[in-house]
Amino acid sequence: MKKRTIPILLFLSLAFASCNNESSVPASPEQATETSKGQSDVKDDVSQKNIVQVAVGSKDHTTLVKAVQAADLVNALSNAGPFTVFAPTNAAFDKLPAGTIEGLLKPEKKENLVDILQYHVSVGVFSEEQLHDGQSIGQVNGDNITISKKDGKTIVNGTATIVASIQASNGIIHVIDGVLTPAKK
Repeated sequence: MKKRTIPILLFLSLAFASCNNESSVPASPEQATETSKGQSDVKDDVSQKNIVQVAVGSKDHTTLVKAVQAADLVNALSNAGPFTVFAPTNAAFDKLPAGTIEGLLKPEKKENLVDILQYHVSVGVFSEEQLHDGQSIGQVNGDNITISKKDGKTIVNGTATIVASIQASNGIIHVIDGVLTPAKK
């Protein structure tokens, strides 16, 4: 009986000591905010990359990354999801009228930028094989996009073609060659 008691007591004392380690518990909400900024601050070099990490690693999505940062959507898109992101390339943004992106990146245009970026995100994972002609998909901003198929290509809203699809830990990214614009509200 004594042989069983000693390991149990040792385990309980170690568990109790680890629970009383005050340095691991924030003293206040302010300290908690200072030490943990959100999901995007989690460092993990082993797991599959999330949507934001994939975009950050792409030389073709630097404009999109700047926009996501300016809209404060990095943590939201780093969360578990699952998400489907229709990700315009830099070349897609270059097709917009001159000054459009610069204007949207201004702090006073943040609400418009958030609306546009959320129009590129669906909750759930929709692989390209699951997308079909005439399909309507609800977007995070509350609007819908429409999928069409033509000559073996998948087209979003009749203007942006899916040119590649990349699996991420929290969803899928469909690289598109156009920027989707939500209806005026």
